[in-house]
Amino acid sequence: MSADVADASQTLETALRDVAAEIDRQFDHFLAVPADPRAKLYEAMRHAAIGGGKRLRPLLTFATAQLFAVDRRCTARVATAIEAIHVYSLIHDDLPAMDDDDMRRGKPTVHRAFDEATAILAGDCLHALAFEILADPATHADPFVRAELIADLAQASGPSGMAGGQMMDLVAENTSFDLATVTRCQALKTGALIACSVEAGAILGRLPPEGRTGLRGYARDIGLAFQIADDILDVEGDQDAVGKQLRKDEAAGKETFLSLLGIDRAREQARLLVDQAIEHLHSYGPEADLLRAIARFVLERDR
Repeated sequence: MSADVADASQTLETALRDVAAEIDRQFDHFLAVPADPRAKLYEAMRHAAIGGGKRLRPLLTFATAQLFAVDRRCTARVATAIEAIHVYSLIHDDLPAMDDDDMRRGKPTVHRAFDEATAILAGDCLHALAFEILADPATHADPFVRAELIADLAQASGPSGMAGGQMMDLVAENTSFDLATVTRCQALKTGALIACSVEAGAILGRLPPEGRTGLRGYARDIGLAFQIADDILDVEGDQDAVGKQLRKDEAAGKETFLSLLGIDRAREQARLLVDQAIEHLHSYGPEADLLRAIARFVLERDR
């Protein structure tokens, strides 16, 4: 390993650790347990939101915002809002009506640790919390910035984004998808919120939409690379390290990048996407090195 690669790896590990700790602090603040009958709901939200997870989406927001010297306190609030949407989606995705999973991030899923009704409400409340955070003037003094953040996260999490991709994923259990449809499904289900995480950093930096082309290309490519890596982990990964049940897509008969391309071609496609993502950052200098390291991490992670 070269000195530059080693330095980048160390920087990424430090950033992952720091961002994870910051997001936990934010959730600890926002989800303080009240001394009333709502306590169980808050405890369920905390169970899902605090501890564990890659915190990739918040890290992307921090890494993009730092390109524009955004106040770290503002970035932390926006990153927490995006992670709240991600966590809500995991709670609902794990429910018996969806994927029916027992483990998430190495611990029992919310409906197993509590009950199904509480899990539904916990997901609903994390969804609401995300927009409450973004609407608060404490997140950003400019109401136009806050409005753009809200609109972008709403689009990324709704039928034109994550939820739409989840619906396609449910349909995939009974329908054969070709490669283009699988790509579209994953671009919505996984890629939309990843793209939003990068976009949010640019919005905070007041970068106009026409100046975001490279960042959007970067986000699109790492979103697809992330999903291909996820499919590979589902087949080759260690269940304890990943923290959830593996090989469920294969058991459900769903088409994936691996089933359509084969593992060698899928792995090569992921590498090409990561290289392409890094190339999209050519107009940035060393200040974008963390984004470049994240792209490589997407391919190399073990969970």
